[in-house]
Amino acid sequence: MKDIDDTKAPLLEHLIELRRRLLYSIAALILAFFVCYYFAEDIFGVLVRPLLQAGQTKLIYTQIFEAFFVKVKVAFFAAMMLSFPVIANQLWQFIAPGLYRKEKRALLPFLLATPVLFCLGASMAYFIAVPMALHFLLSFQGNIGGVNQEALPAIGNYLSFIMQFLFGFGIAFLLPVLLMLLERAGIVTRKQLVSARRYAIVAAFAIAAVLTPPDVGSQLLLAIPLCFLYELALIGIWFTERRRARDTTGEGEIVPGE
Repeated sequence: MKDIDDTKAPLLEHLIELRRRLLYSIAALILAFFVCYYFAEDIFGVLVRPLLQAGQTKLIYTQIFEAFFVKVKVAFFAAMMLSFPVIANQLWQFIAPGLYRKEKRALLPFLLATPVLFCLGASMAYFIAVPMALHFLLSFQGNIGGVNQEALPAIGNYLSFIMQFLFGFGIAFLLPVLLMLLERAGIVTRKQLVSARRYAIVAAFAIAAVLTPPDVGSQLLLAIPLCFLYELALIGIWFTERRRARDTTGEGEIVPGE
């Protein structure tokens, strides 16, 4: 029991602490929002670069406030990512005093791996999946049945399109963290995950079909990494099981002289 913080605060103090952490998080988000709003056009310029590289040089907006709300959304999404370290740190500061030392050591790697895996998935979407999807979708332009068909994407629709890719790939790449946390909590076991491998493969392709356009290339770009990450989670769980078994054996040993 000594490895838990000695402070046993009553419920009111916990609520006050929670409010303080929430206020810090909201303040960081608001500050980041105003900074990102100032640079919203530059940020959107980065987001629109795959569309320019695909040969589309025009974006339109059909509603009066659409361009303004797009700028607000871009600033908000960027602010969420920019303020995530502060929010995650406040969350950790709130829950850490109630954890055992072993639980802190077990949870901290997952907390650190979350932004890394999310950024990895979002980067794969931005540099590979989005350009492939745009080349496929924009290939329908031209003279079809005597009618000239031209793509005129709306600025709001394009933002939703690319954010769906970035967040979809980013969240999908958090699969190892989710599975290892579920195993750590005792909800599933490695044996159950191994036996469910075939269903996981089907689920990976179903998720890819929902989050990507209806072209095989984009779906494979998400489904194959999901299958790989599932196997990576199984390997990680195997290592953690061995470490827990080794720690349990070490604690059960009788030290001479005691």
